[in-house]
Amino acid sequence: MPTFKLNDKEIPFEPGETIIRAAWKQGIEIPHYCWHPGLSVAANCRMCLVEVKSQRPMMLPILKWDAEKQDYVEDTKPKLAPACQQAAAEGMEVSSTSDQVKQAQASVQEFLLLNHPVDCPICDQAGECKLQDYWLDHQKTLKRKQTEPVHKVKGVRFGPTIVYDGERCVMCTRCIRFNDEIVGDPVLDMRERGNTNEIVLSPGRQLDHKYSLMNEHVCPVGALTSRDFRFKARVWFLKAQTSVCSGCATGCNMFVDYDPRDQHVYRLRPRDNEAVNKHWMCDDGMLSYHRYHQERIVTGRVRTNGHLADVKIDVAMREAAALLATVEKSKIGVVLSAQHSSEDNFVLAKLAREKFGTDKLYLAALPGWDGDKILRHNDNNPNRAGATLAAGGPLRTVKDLLADVASGAVEGVIALGWASAEDAVALAPLSRAKVVVSLSSNEGALPNTATVVLPVAVHVEMSGTFVNAKGMAQPFKKAIQAPPGVKSAWETTLDLARAMGLGIDFAKLDDVRRAMPANTPAASNPGAPV
Repeated sequence: MPTFKLNDKEIPFEPGETIIRAAWKQGIEIPHYCWHPGLSVAANCRMCLVEVKSQRPMMLPILKWDAEKQDYVEDTKPKLAPACQQAAAEGMEVSSTSDQVKQAQASVQEFLLLNHPVDCPICDQAGECKLQDYWLDHQKTLKRKQTEPVHKVKGVRFGPTIVYDGERCVMCTRCIRFNDEIVGDPVLDMRERGNTNEIVLSPGRQLDHKYSLMNEHVCPVGALTSRDFRFKARVWFLKAQTSVCSGCATGCNMFVDYDPRDQHVYRLRPRDNEAVNKHWMCDDGMLSYHRYHQERIVTGRVRTNGHLADVKIDVAMREAAALLATVEKSKIGVVLSAQHSSEDNFVLAKLAREKFGTDKLYLAALPGWDGDKILRHNDNNPNRAGATLAAGGPLRTVKDLLADVASGAVEGVIALGWASAEDAVALAPLSRAKVVVSLSSNEGALPNTATVVLPVAVHVEMSGTFVNAKGMAQPFKKAIQAPPGVKSAWETTLDLARAMGLGIDFAKLDDVRRAMPANTPAASNPGAPV
């Protein structure tokens, strides 16, 4: 592979790659605002200027201050090249730290901050703002401008999700290019010139497509902010954990941003993975964190006189075990979940096949949503493939379960999952079963029709694996603590088995993963195709 030198360090590159992309792939950041690895090159912010030393430089005439003469004198300096546009070449020597480059970076910073408001105390971007970071790195001088700054529009609602602040905008055009190139909807554009230009909506339009929140994500400053996250948390109080989106079968890689003080998730952000989601996420995926905290089931529930009453989890566990003991094991139906991890589904399937001796396994799944050719998969379940593999074969539907209950083939049910395609009315036939035990994290049709409800953790409260529609096993890590007493579904299944006198010899997650069949991708081999 060809290489070039950046600040005396060898950087490999693919033919056709630019200096900034090759450096970025090696974890080296050349300061920039307008460049983004997933968008076309604009080269308008001029922050990524570098000095190419291996070529004969083009010299530019300048006026330079002479301290002895106390006057400006004629001089020259090498013309710098934008690293986002300059193609890398074999043997090229590049500097992003020379005196000329540092002076250019400081000048660009000063130019961008001439009319920038001092909004840092109230700006959501504070703490992760490129203007703040680069000022500390490349300028560190007080503002010299003495006149009134140019004022622009503030707090403009571009749509249901995004608010625009024209005074903070550095006109990098990332948002314009994202809508044009990725979404295919040219809803944003730039008007006017110089220090009066600003981002505007197309006449009669709103920024309301399914990827609108990505405009806030690609903005390097605080010009575009999310109405969902706005004024809710300071980023320096948040921790980030790597995870996988549970919104659909694409399995977008993401960061879970949470406050460790209150164990609350405040936002989800895309995590770069060229093989899965590149650099993006859809709005539904980014907003799916709300269900981590809303409509949660945090206690056990036992149906008494036709109504579900809250009880302690261990009480609900004993009641579930006692009721299941009255049912012939071969007539217990087990419902796996396309929303839960492969580990959760594997342990429950193991209980069904090895301890109950039943082949009556079913799958609860959401019915689907509007997919697209960008990221959104038609299947809005993150682990249909993983649940099927964990079960060791095809699974029947909840409708099949209802038919089996009606025929008497199933008299007891253990159901995993917070949601299903059916509503409460459709699930009414389940009442014919002697017992329905629901392992659920959120309110839904299945837990609302259950005899006993056992709460389980959502996926950000545990570690596990999802297998996406491409057959790639993707691990996710625990971000926040589950509510007191609430465990993952696989741990809850083990507790239920023990309460029934049916021990399964697992103690920790690694034990589960080692026991999973060879054709079930484990988190120890992330990204491996099935």
